Amino acid sequence: MKPVTNRTHLSEINIYGYKSIETCCLSMGCLNVMIGANGAGKSNFISFFKLISIMLDHRLQTLVGKSGGPDSLLHFGRKQTESLSAELYFGNNGYKFTLEATNDNRMMFQNESLFWNMKGDFGNYSGHFESRADEHRSGVKQYTLSTMTGWRVYHFHDTSDSAKVKQTHRLNDNEYLREDGSNLAAFLYRLKQHQEKHYKRIVKTIKLVAPFFGDFFLRPTTDNADFIQLEWTEVEQDIPFKASELSDGTLRFILLSTVLLQPEEFMPSAIIIDEPELGLHPYAINVLADLIKSASEDHQIIVSTQSVELVNQFDLEDLIIVDRHKGKSTFTRPDIESLSGWLEEYSLGDIWKKNIIGGRPQK
Repeated sequence: MKPVTNRTHLSEINIYGYKSIETCCLSMGCLNVMIGANGAGKSNFISFFKLISIMLDHRLQTLVGKSGGPDSLLHFGRKQTESLSAELYFGNNGYKFTLEATNDNRMMFQNESLFWNMKGDFGNYSGHFESRADEHRSGVKQYTLSTMTGWRVYHFHDTSDSAKVKQTHRLNDNEYLREDGSNLAAFLYRLKQHQEKHYKRIVKTIKLVAPFFGDFFLRPTTDNADFIQLEWTEVEQDIPFKASELSDGTLRFILLSTVLLQPEEFMPSAIIIDEPELGLHPYAINVLADLIKSASEDHQIIVSTQSVELVNQFDLEDLIIVDRHKGKSTFTRPDIESLSGWLEEYSLGDIWKKNIIGGRPQK
């Protein structure tokens, strides 16, 4: 594992009692690539970061209600698991909490605190229903809270005709790229107007995978200048096409390129992507891997994948192996020393397919 060098990056995460995760104690690096079978728990791990984001935005009870109550979040429900707790470390700083179910189907904080040097809790609150982390007044908050609220979990799975990225949206919705990419046109329009260097780099990268792609055709809609819709042109053509005329894979690659090549001022504190390889050609997957590795030099990246082609582009130390046994998800780092001999003859994807490192369906 390539250790984090920025003290605002997540260095260790401990999760107890969340969905399929009974216990997860994991060191985190700059680049973290999760592999595992369907249903192993990769998506549950990623959804935990979404939980933190919602929780810190004071929307915990809304999430609990929409999810179907505490039993949907607790490992096998409250009959087996009394509480959901976690500890998140950012070097010597950290954030921890414990949630327990109430009789009226809400979740209450049994405790919530920030800590420094793995001790010395600051503002240890309890008995509240929405996070009070932003009430902390110690300096620890700048290394923990601001980082956690800056995490973004991107999901670009929906490329159907009704996908939001293909619809019109407000031109001024451009502060950041939304997690479903719904404001892509407005965000690109802002980059073209004020960050042209980054905009051109995104376009150039898209052309590597889609040589027919000429440029984006970004303009307010004719009917309402406050709205915009994603349009594009082919090489040496000036007729604009709509996003619906892009293939699913091309549209997803456009979204991924925008995420990984956006200007520093817009970059999330951690980029978290679930199965970014969906619908991509093997060459596009290779380009995507290069983008991920480049972005991980300065930013923390967490991705889950089932793609052998994508895994082949990374190092063994980047991997997190996710397995599930008797309903419990496990998260482990591979033993690099014991696998060195295998890597002399086989690619990383090959030893994964051969089930040498785990992360394959189990009987």
